[in-house]
Amino acid sequence: MSKKLLFVLLLVIQGNLLKAGIVISNGLTHHYKVENNQVYKGKISLENNGREAQTVKLFLQDLKYEANGTIHYLELKPGALRSNADWIKFSTNLLTLKAGEKTDFLYEIQVPSNTTLPGSYWSVIIVEPVKPINPSEKGVSIHSVVRYAIQIISDLRTDNAHTDLKFENVKISSEGNKRILKLAISNTGELFCKPLASIDIYDKKNGQKLGTFTSTAMGLLPNNSKTFSIDITQAPTGLFNTIIMAMDENENTFALKAELDIKND
Repeated sequence: MSKKLLFVLLLVIQGNLLKAGIVISNGLTHHYKVENNQVYKGKISLENNGREAQTVKLFLQDLKYEANGTIHYLELKPGALRSNADWIKFSTNLLTLKAGEKTDFLYEIQVPSNTTLPGSYWSVIIVEPVKPINPSEKGVSIHSVVRYAIQIISDLRTDNAHTDLKFENVKISSEGNKRILKLAISNTGELFCKPLASIDIYDKKNGQKLGTFTSTAMGLLPNNSKTFSIDITQAPTGLFNTIIMAMDENENTFALKAELDIKND
């Protein structure tokens, strides 16, 4: 059974963070290169920006996401393929921070000796504020809760693993006064990577290159997919030959030739 939780990025506006109280200050992705039978220590840095003390609970879930924007936070299943949730150990699952207090939540990654499948393993640590029960409240009350999901990614035996990116869908959409190329890309390899996508546009008659447009880089887990957006508002309109590419941080490049009709909607 999956839980649809709010996946909060650090780019949330300051007003919402103040309302939430709890802030994660050292990132939402923690990435490790690991070896069998070794222990790695990590921390999640929390700060209470609210005016009152706040208790938070921390727990593990598995994660899967799709190019259509759906994010699945999954209940743990022991031995699930490519989950490292069984490796991660907490000393506690509850913390209380006074107003203005900062603290580090410590965890360990205990890599088993019998894991042989090369590549990336992952899960997420959910940080969820606990709303105290007010006995004076009557009836049903609805409170907004900001939850954080911190990805814990561990790469094992990377010399025997590789990145493999596949283009699933290509389409152009209008967003306000902008023209956006949407590329659904899946990672069919064994390693987490942070690819960026780009498109080269060529004149069909003379082959002249008319422009290159690029997305921002995004993390992509194995057996997952995301949609990469490229602003092509400044591209010419018409029917063109194009080369669409996805390149990871190690310059592994995956390309697709396509004829693209760019319309002036």
